[in-house]
Amino acid sequence: MHDDVPPEPLSGGLKQRHLTMLGLGGVIGAGLFVGSGAGIQVAGPGIVLSYLIAGAIAMCVMRMLGEMSAAMPASGSFSVHAERALGRWAGFSVGWLYWFLLVVVLAVEATGAAQIAGGWVPSVPQWAWVLLFMVVFTGANLSAVKNFGEFEFWFAALKVFAIVAFLVLGTLAIFGLLPDTDPVGLTNLTGQGGFLPHGWHGVVSGVLAVIFAFGGLEVVTIAAAESDDPVRSVARAVRSAVFRILFFYVGSMLVIVTVLPWTAQQAGISPYVTVLDSIGIPSAGQIMNIVVFVALLSALNANLYGSSRMIFSLAEREEAPRALLKVSGGGVPRRAVLASVAFGFLSVLLNLEWPDSVFLYMLNSVGAVLLFVWALIAVAQLRLRRRIEQESPERLVLTMWAFPWLTWAALVAMAAVFVLMLTDDAARPQLLWSTGATAAVLAVAGVRELRAKRA
Repeated sequence: MHDDVPPEPLSGGLKQRHLTMLGLGGVIGAGLFVGSGAGIQVAGPGIVLSYLIAGAIAMCVMRMLGEMSAAMPASGSFSVHAERALGRWAGFSVGWLYWFLLVVVLAVEATGAAQIAGGWVPSVPQWAWVLLFMVVFTGANLSAVKNFGEFEFWFAALKVFAIVAFLVLGTLAIFGLLPDTDPVGLTNLTGQGGFLPHGWHGVVSGVLAVIFAFGGLEVVTIAAAESDDPVRSVARAVRSAVFRILFFYVGSMLVIVTVLPWTAQQAGISPYVTVLDSIGIPSAGQIMNIVVFVALLSALNANLYGSSRMIFSLAEREEAPRALLKVSGGGVPRRAVLASVAFGFLSVLLNLEWPDSVFLYMLNSVGAVLLFVWALIAVAQLRLRRRIEQESPERLVLTMWAFPWLTWAALVAMAAVFVLMLTDDAARPQLLWSTGATAAVLAVAGVRELRAKRA
């Protein structure tokens, strides 16, 4: 391609094992361990289909991202791809929206982890835990990138181990191979109203409840630019992660609704805890608390990393203050890290002080941003794929399946989710606030384009 990829000024300290685990662990978070309960309540056993549909959309997005990132590795990942495919306005908009999304969600993760830690050590106030987590992970992100990679490797390894152990225990319980258990069979999949107790409407509502749990898969393509061999690394990480993610999500949901009737799940209690308790695993609640705690800290760490690299990439393209471009001797964009942490701290303070007003509006304003980002990724891939095929097809070391039909199908599915959000009373405020935030960023991008043309 004519717009050759400039060499990254950042260090190349991430190894293949770091990226592979980041690809696997990046989407295994509290949304799966705790939030999946809400999906089971609206879809019943049909939640398995909800996860299949949502997972298929996420897998397509990850494959598209993998294709573009293997062809053109860059620390700004999809922001850089959007700029190349659609123009500066697209790179500016998707980059700033994603950065805002990460630093706001970071506050939810820090606060959630602090609440769990507060339950273990009630004498320490919640704000002190938040401060401790933020300081520790700021330090990890300010040091060499391989430290971030090591943190994420072990965090992700624990999450993957927890899900695999859960799948094994659940499968043994289904066949009655655990002590004091009788075979469950498939009665829970067909009892209590059948496999689809709320019909296909329940499955569709389930998609809405679980699709945002797949957010986080994008970070692996941002990190690829700092690996020793970006092209091969991102291709391998995407290939290995795509089907395993679906296996973890869909597999664990299938175990949950087979071991216990879907009506046994309670709001606010992790379905994983309910199942482990039912098959007699001692201290199941505490075990899952530790796993959720690790999942939250892992997401906090990854979001700090992703937000700093995104704003650094924006600064590289003169879409953010140039002062953020300063890189340490070890290749770490420290000012970009500190800028992201500063806004993260502000988000945490708003969450602790005004969780139901100011912070709720901020959270709503990023609620559907992930879908806007995914849609722009798909549009960018449609345009860039043809350009790469014409100019340098040898760069296509990883390709999107059934191009362009599957890309279009993913876009149609995302449009359907937008329509669902508009018709759902609980999701509508998120969509409207997020649309407002997106429109504001697009307006700024438009004004900048006009100024550039006049100049």
